[in-house]
Amino acid sequence: MSQAYREITVWEGNSQEINHTYLIEGNNMLAYIRYGTSTPQYFSAPMRIDKRGRKFEEVTPNPFDNSLGILKSNIKEIQGSKGQKYIVDLDEKTCTCSGFTFRGTCKHIKELETV
Repeated sequence: MSQAYREITVWEGNSQEINHTYLIEGNNMLAYIRYGTSTPQYFSAPMRIDKRGRKFEEVTPNPFDNSLGILKSNIKEIQGSKGQKYIVDLDEKTCTCSGFTFRGTCKHIKELETV
């Protein structure tokens, strides 16, 4: 069962690491909420998280409830050109693809906006 955890690690030195909130199942991250925002960003596939040297606290209520926003019409699942599945939030203009991660926009968002 997945659970939400807020990272509370105090980073040493001149590190400018920012702690986020994660949806974790076992040793895998399923999604995260970037510090200072409230919108979950879902990964297209679970990502392994190394918890060594890091501290977390459980978050209740779980901000990831209503997983993938299935009941919200502004969140869509779309199939990529190579068969991958991505989650697009049309209100927040976000996507779980790597293109969005690097550029802040992607063809999946543009595709759904024109529909």
